[in-house]
Amino acid sequence: MSSWKLPVFVVILFVFFMNESFAQKSDSSFVMGFIHNGDTIIYKNLIEITVIPPREFKNARQARRYGRFVDKVKKVYPYAQLAGDMLDEYEPRYLALESDKERRQLMKDLEQQLLDEYKDDLKRMTLSEGRILLKLIDRETSQTSYALIKDFRGGVSATFWQGIARLFGSNLKSGYEPQGEDQMLEEVVRLIEVGYL
Repeated sequence: MSSWKLPVFVVILFVFFMNESFAQKSDSSFVMGFIHNGDTIIYKNLIEITVIPPREFKNARQARRYGRFVDKVKKVYPYAQLAGDMLDEYEPRYLALESDKERRQLMKDLEQQLLDEYKDDLKRMTLSEGRILLKLIDRETSQTSYALIKDFRGGVSATFWQGIARLFGSNLKSGYEPQGEDQMLEEVVRLIEVGYL
């Protein structure tokens, strides 16, 4: 090796090892553990990662149908989240009121506020988007739409809206089944929540 190549080689080697030593950072976070039969078992909370295998389609038509379904879910999911947030906000206030008259007035004011703000958006929804919205409201509130209407508007109103829903092929009493018939819907919502869609 010539006289000028050796110092250059040593400098490059030195820089390489310095980078390696700086790249190995220690994890200084607190780790929990316990001793079991003389063995120390260490455990640490890890971030949950959702792994959903890629969906395979038999043909292009099936892929297009899935794409349209995803678009519908993305359109109505914010409304379902809003319903869940509003239930969290208004249910304690509703239950704190003592008279039925005050409760009816609160519901009437809230209904008018929602109609003023979202009536046009809801009118533009298709029947299939409406069905998806009902399922997602069930998911966000952990209650069926029928139970929500019955709790806040009464049994007569719930029965009336159940009849209307049945005319259009829906059922307000059917709950959300993420492991059953709503499995694909749950998959799409999870992909939306993690930012994939």
